[in-house]
Amino acid sequence: MSLGRYRNAGLFVLLGVLFGSSFVAIKAGLDALPPVFFAALRFDVAAPLLLVYAAVRYDDWVPRTRPDVASLVVGAVTIVAANNGLLFLGQRTITPAAASVMYGLNPLLSPAFAFLLLGQRLDVRGIVGILLGLVGVVVIVQPSPETITSGSTVGQLYVLAAAAVIALGSVLTRRIEATIESIPMTAWAMALGAVLLHAWSLAIGESVAGTAPTPTIVAAILVVAIPSTAAAYPIYFTLIRRIGPVRTNLVAYVVPIVAALTGWLLLGEPVTPATAVGFCIVVAGVALLERRVVAAELARLSS
Repeated sequence: MSLGRYRNAGLFVLLGVLFGSSFVAIKAGLDALPPVFFAALRFDVAAPLLLVYAAVRYDDWVPRTRPDVASLVVGAVTIVAANNGLLFLGQRTITPAAASVMYGLNPLLSPAFAFLLLGQRLDVRGIVGILLGLVGVVVIVQPSPETITSGSTVGQLYVLAAAAVIALGSVLTRRIEATIESIPMTAWAMALGAVLLHAWSLAIGESVAGTAPTPTIVAAILVVAIPSTAAAYPIYFTLIRRIGPVRTNLVAYVVPIVAALTGWLLLGEPVTPATAVGFCIVVAGVALLERRVVAAELARLSS
């Protein structure tokens, strides 16, 4: 394995750790903070840091064209505001492991939206892979007349909606031919998304009156905002440039392992058998959908 491949592998593992640990930090912060307000704080801290990085790293870092602005707005509404608001709402009642597995359906949902909105063809195996992923969701949620309105089921559906929204947003932004680089675009989308999240928080009557900034709250905000957002997103886009979006998005299947381990170690959160079985079924669906990429990676490892 060349030095470049070692570097990419290291970044891939690091990205899985950064994204996976965010689910535990979110769960810890939600014990004291309203969910949508907490999501807004994530980008209050991360957006300025990433904007400074973009200003230093890129010559053309300000959106100037109509497609740039359109892409920024779509990203802010879907990938930042709706996605994070729903994710934080959902994590109030479910474990980090369950949330990360449900959220990991994004690589399955993106091809489905691309098929519906962009006309990209799916073969029979691809369709079966998507359906297999949905079977994994059913195993995790275990819907029934008794459980469908329970807090944990509603939380799982919120996180599933977050995965669907980010998949939809990624497909919609793909249709817009923006000229600005990905990281500056993401930084601006984070800034606008933070404003939208604060407006959402106010609209639903969230309040932080009487909430003292304890060390746990501050640590949760900083972990979610800095390593899991401001640092993770540049790594994510670097890997997309080096190894491609499909292989990069396979990190979604490292994230639940990290989330489960850190949730168990730090919060004492158990991993239920349904979550473990559902995760395996979802991974099987992704392996079927992305079988060419998986086969290529296995060939690389064996060479």
